[in-house]
Amino acid sequence: MTVTDAPTTYHGLTDDQLESFGNEMDAIRQRILADLGDVDRDYLLRVLKWQRSLEVTGRALFYLPPAWPLAVAALSLSKILDNMEIGHNVMHGQYDWMGDPHLNSRMFDWDTMAPGENWKYGHNYMHHTYTNIVGKDRDIGYGILRMDEDQEWRPYYLGNPVYAFLLMTFFEWGVSLHDLEVDELVAGRRTWSENREIAARMWKKMKKQVLKDYVLFPALTGPLFPLTFAGNFTANIVRNIWAFNIIFCGHFPAGVATFSLEETEDESRGQWYLRQLLGSANITGSKLFHIMSGNLSHQIEHHLFPDIPARRYPEIAGEVREICERYGLQYNTGPLRKQLGSVFAKICRLALPSRTAKQPAADVRADAQLAA
Repeated sequence: MTVTDAPTTYHGLTDDQLESFGNEMDAIRQRILADLGDVDRDYLLRVLKWQRSLEVTGRALFYLPPAWPLAVAALSLSKILDNMEIGHNVMHGQYDWMGDPHLNSRMFDWDTMAPGENWKYGHNYMHHTYTNIVGKDRDIGYGILRMDEDQEWRPYYLGNPVYAFLLMTFFEWGVSLHDLEVDELVAGRRTWSENREIAARMWKKMKKQVLKDYVLFPALTGPLFPLTFAGNFTANIVRNIWAFNIIFCGHFPAGVATFSLEETEDESRGQWYLRQLLGSANITGSKLFHIMSGNLSHQIEHHLFPDIPARRYPEIAGEVREICERYGLQYNTGPLRKQLGSVFAKICRLALPSRTAKQPAADVRADAQLAA
């Protein structure tokens, strides 16, 4: 077969295969959306009940100094549930169909430094529209880290491991400040006037969070103020570390693809689904592990179907994987230790200049056609 006779492909799929692949993904989404009901509502309300019970328990145990470790554990679990399985998923609009104003994506806000309104633009729109497109998806490195070969190396990136550690420890602050696009300000591509409303919301939310966790609740415990202050700080750090690790393992382990803006122009529905698949990775684990991760351990399914309640992802993961196998597509999954190890290996490797340039996706496709 000559090169001119070879069918045009996109990451190994012909146009017909891409259309078929997109139709199969659309069918899964429509089937699940049509099936939403009381089971999904009851699940969310049950998780909310557990989250609030853990928070009340944790704050009450701070009045008993010997129970301080238990208080921190309970409050940490509460904050993880609020952040991962409740806040992230509710603000995605996954439960807007319930008609509950307290659980509506437009009204809900979570227990972190990042204002919901800022986060929803940066995450729901920018990240989920431009998933893994270098130069558009600001979640690639969060404006701090070098997480892809296509990010031009600078001496600054020698600190990649240190920046990653600090971002992990203070992740809620990093997510909030992320919306200021400080790197764009430094480069002169953005002005402070453009950030005025974003910064105002951020300042208001940060003041509220600091007052609650580091002034009000510690003050309520009287002479135990220092212990309660330390307990709230520790619970926030535990939540930050957990959220960072889950999110980075879903986006940056070995085998996850990135894309250029040029190759995603005029993207079809099938190509969009394929980009979500190739730009994501899953983490295997128990049912409790998936709940505590907000089911972002199923990051592939989340990127494919961000508006479907996350509790449904384990239900459809097997079907998505089977479809991928039929089309010869990679379904990147593995245990936490494996995914986490590859993430931190990448952080360290990309701190140094790349030895060879990354081969453009278009060249990879051309090579495949020549081989055919």
